[in-house]
Amino acid sequence: MPKEGVSIQVIRRLPRYYRYLSELDSEGIEKISSTKLAAMMNSTASQIRQDLNCFGGFGQQGYGYSVAGLRTEIGKILGLEQQHNMILIGAGNLGKAIATHLSFEKLGFKLTAIFEKDEKLVGTSLRGIEVMSDDKIEDYVKENQIDTAILTMPKEAVEKIIDKLYACGIRSYWNFSHYDISKKYLDATVENVHLSDSLMTLCYRITEKNQIG
Repeated sequence: MPKEGVSIQVIRRLPRYYRYLSELDSEGIEKISSTKLAAMMNSTASQIRQDLNCFGGFGQQGYGYSVAGLRTEIGKILGLEQQHNMILIGAGNLGKAIATHLSFEKLGFKLTAIFEKDEKLVGTSLRGIEVMSDDKIEDYVKENQIDTAILTMPKEAVEKIIDKLYACGIRSYWNFSHYDISKKYLDATVENVHLSDSLMTLCYRITEKNQIG
C-alpha cells in the first residue's frame, strides 16, 4: 500500500514501470534485477529501489523482482483493477484519436459516451459509440454513474461547460485544453496534458544535442 506523502514524481514514474514490466511479461521473462530494469529504462537501480520502497518494496535479496508479480502490484497501486466510468467531450481529430486508439479497459476506465457540439459529427460512431449532442450531457450523467470526463476541446469551450460538468458531480478530468480547472475547483482531480509542452521539450533536447555535437 502507498505511504502518505509519496511525491507526484514517483507516482508519474509508476506507469512507465508498469509498461516496461508488461513488455517483459509478454516476452515470457519471469524475473529481473533492478540493475537490468534500470538499464532498459535509462534510469538507475537506486532510483527504482527508492521508488518501489515508497510502497513497501517488492524485491527479494539475490533474486530481484518477479516480473508478473511486480506488474500486478504496481497495477493495484495505480488502481487499474477498478473501473471508472468516463465520457469524452469533443469528437474532433484529437478526440477521435483518443477514443479509437486507447485501451481504456486496461487502464482503469470504461468509455461510455462521447459528446460533440458540431452537428456534422453528431450521430457518427467512434469505438462503436454513437456521438451525441453536447446538450445531452447533463441528462446522461444524471442517469449514469459518471465520475470522469476527457476534455478535448478548446480552452474557451471548456470554460463554458465546466460548471455544468461539476454541477453534475464529475470531479475527475483528463484535460487536453489549457483551461485551469484546479484553479476554479480545488477539490477536482485533474491530469493536464499539454502536447505543445512535450513538443517544446523535444525541441530543447534536439537543440542541446546539436550544440554538444
